[in-house]
Amino acid sequence: MTDVVESLIRTVFEKTRYDDSGHVADYIPELAAVTPDSFGICLATVDGYVYEVGDTRTPFTIQSISKPFTYALALQDRGAAAVMEKIDVEPSGEPFNEISLDPTTERPRNPMINAGAITAASLIHGEDTDAKFDRIRAAYSRYAGRQLDFDRRVYESESRTGHRNRAIGHMLRSFGIITDEPDGVVDLYFRQCSLDVNCRDLALMATTLANNGIQPLTGDSALSPDLVEHVLSVMATCGMYDSAGEWITDVGLPAKSGVGGGILAVLPGQIGVSVYSPRLDEHGNSVRGVAACEALSRSLELHFLHVPRAARAAVRARYTVSDAPSRMRRSANERAVLDDVGKKSRIYELHGDLLFAGAETAVREIGNIEDGVEAVVVDVRKVDDVSVVARRMIGMLREELSAHDCGVALVDPAGLLGNVQSDLSGHHGRVFVDLDSALQWCEDLLLENHCPTFRSDPVIELREHPVLDSLDEVRFDRIARELEIRTFDRDETIVRRGDSASGLYLILGGRVSSTLKDGSGNRHRIMTLSAGMTFGEMTMLLGTRFLNDFRADTAVTAAVLTYDVYTALAAKEPELKLALVERLAAGAYEQVEITMRNLMQVGGVRSTP
Repeated sequence: MTDVVESLIRTVFEKTRYDDSGHVADYIPELAAVTPDSFGICLATVDGYVYEVGDTRTPFTIQSISKPFTYALALQDRGAAAVMEKIDVEPSGEPFNEISLDPTTERPRNPMINAGAITAASLIHGEDTDAKFDRIRAAYSRYAGRQLDFDRRVYESESRTGHRNRAIGHMLRSFGIITDEPDGVVDLYFRQCSLDVNCRDLALMATTLANNGIQPLTGDSALSPDLVEHVLSVMATCGMYDSAGEWITDVGLPAKSGVGGGILAVLPGQIGVSVYSPRLDEHGNSVRGVAACEALSRSLELHFLHVPRAARAAVRARYTVSDAPSRMRRSANERAVLDDVGKKSRIYELHGDLLFAGAETAVREIGNIEDGVEAVVVDVRKVDDVSVVARRMIGMLREELSAHDCGVALVDPAGLLGNVQSDLSGHHGRVFVDLDSALQWCEDLLLENHCPTFRSDPVIELREHPVLDSLDEVRFDRIARELEIRTFDRDETIVRRGDSASGLYLILGGRVSSTLKDGSGNRHRIMTLSAGMTFGEMTMLLGTRFLNDFRADTAVTAAVLTYDVYTALAAKEPELKLALVERLAAGAYEQVEITMRNLMQVGGVRSTP
């Protein structure tokens, strides 16, 4: 089958492959011997898929593309403050090998020019040059996802001819920028530039930076996210030397080039791009590499300042518990109260990535709710990612609402907001794994405020249970003699998913929830039952197994007609069985009516765009 993305990359490859302008880096003898018309393009995604067109497996030395990675290692070893005492982060506007320092700070202007790169190499921890180089090589290999080879011939060639770099090293030593013996530091720099890579390696190294420092194939952490931001910022302004301004305007990607013919570019959060072609322009950048990156940026819309549309609102839907009640089976009195005061609640479903702009729209809308709202639920199940500032903003919103006596609950099964899960107790700061539990919490809070008898946990007599209350005395007495009165402690599992039919449970007091665990071990509430309600009837009537767990939310008292007793009773007294089934059917029909009424009230509210 045709690969759409590879086809787009190949179009760029064919468009730019015939440009034979420029020259190889002949001032290094070994680089002068490369095949000048080699050409390859790679694009790697943050999930580790690599698109390759052309000479993508041809090895070449990394050269100056090494600079951001050694700089990153120096930041890890010394810390940003210490490194910035030695190296500035300002564009130089000068050639990469200029023998100069900033006239004001007397430091290298940035780590992407040779003076800054040699300084960065001097900051790497290690007992000697060999130990430092081993750490540099290991660091580069983590980004690439494989062990990189060392090209001794290129190293020796650079060492024989690198007089200008030695001059830079001695200049740095004379200004106290480096404190080690300068020839050893410059030798380390020659070594790092002589590590072999190919186009695929560079694409994966770029993608590791795009992926917040995580190598997408190995899962190894090469660099912390805060240092990734630091390194990419310097690459964006300084990575392409004295053509950096033109590059960021035309291509719009943090990048680094090398005189070996490679270019590495990063679109944060999305992809890494690499190009290999040895012919260089007057700035020391690959001619075809620059042209290919410009074409890729245009055709694939990769410019990091390209905004296809303004940040959309993060609020996907908003409604009340009157619009969308929970599956808690309420008494008639409780339903009447909720019909009246349900408008004092708000449920907000958020979606997308919660960065600053999305979080701002959400907290502005939620924070501006009218006076009188007593309960708010924020559902983030459809949110993909939450930034640190968004998490902080939502935390501040919760505190503000709580200070105005408005309860706030979160539906956050993945823990995106950094909270732990909780039960239905308490008013503020509750966190649930499913929406229905949060809706029940919201209803409970409103009932506590507006229904004085709500928390009294009503207990009914056996004769008052709706399944039995319409039976004549003879039939009632006959069934009552067969019932077992059982009690269950709070959080006790009454039956488990997969258990055989154990009978009909008539709840006389307390609350029981039907629950189900998902693949992650999170427990979801299916339905909550209270006094006057039943469970187990379907398994008893059909002789099947339980599909869900039933757990006691509070201390529970129930009258149980066991499966064996029911079977014997049905065989001996079919009229009594029929009467019992009719009452169970009537109760089930009533519940269906309530459910349908609730669905009609919702009217698609939960899917509001």
